[in-house]
Amino acid sequence: MTAIELKNLTHIYSPGSVFEKTAFSDVNLTINKGEMVAVIGHTGSGKSTLIQHLNALLKPTSGQVFLNGEDIHADKTNLKSVRQRVGLVFQYPEHQLFESTIYKDVAFGPMRMGLSESEIADRVRDALDIVGIDESLYEKSPFEISGGQKRRVAIAGVLAMRPEVLVLDEPTAGLDPAGRDEILAQVKRMHTALGITVILVSHSMDDVARLADRIFVMNKGRLMCDGTPAQVFAQGDMLVSVGLDVPQVSRVFMELNKINPNIPNVFTVEDAVRTLAAIYKGRNS
Repeated sequence: MTAIELKNLTHIYSPGSVFEKTAFSDVNLTINKGEMVAVIGHTGSGKSTLIQHLNALLKPTSGQVFLNGEDIHADKTNLKSVRQRVGLVFQYPEHQLFESTIYKDVAFGPMRMGLSESEIADRVRDALDIVGIDESLYEKSPFEISGGQKRRVAIAGVLAMRPEVLVLDEPTAGLDPAGRDEILAQVKRMHTALGITVILVSHSMDDVARLADRIFVMNKGRLMCDGTPAQVFAQGDMLVSVGLDVPQVSRVFMELNKINPNIPNVFTVEDAVRTLAAIYKGRNS
């Protein structure tokens, strides 16, 4: 079943003025329920503007956005519900933390939904458990924890509203390697545990190759490519031509393939280990 569908979507900033600029034009794509998809593209490709249309933060100049088959702009009184159903986590979401305790910060969204105290408590506990924040930290200030923990708390604040779709804009930006691995592990765990649709915007081709079911490539405001990681990263020359790259492990195996055409290209470290183990086993059998 379809979760999100974009039909002929175009967004133009300041139309009709000297500052007019087309962010993206005539984008058509479909995202299925339960998928984890990635949106990649160089800076200025239109991807950040695009994702702000998914929960009606921006209104398209033309075209339509459908959530579970319904045009999200058909009823203006329904936009609050749309923003609860499609949760958007911006870059550096920890900058939006403001409450005195972690519990209160995560509870803020559910409180605005008018839920009972018991329902709010259930949602806060569930959300913090999903992102791996222990109950012993609930009454701690969100400003006294690590960068990776802050980001997980911010994500929990969106999860507590129980969205059907979660959009993460560069969730590992600015984190050290340990914090980055921590966040990605929680994103994967969250997707598996909740079964929700996840849309990941990232500059890391290694992360995208490892996590995404499907990849959308944006370039100069156009949807340039849509496919599985294997399909997209097989077009390495195309990606390089638009300022992107392939996963580091792919570069190694592309060079190995030039030496031995029987060595396949791979896109994750896990696949590389399995491939090399099979080659070693074959040579020693």
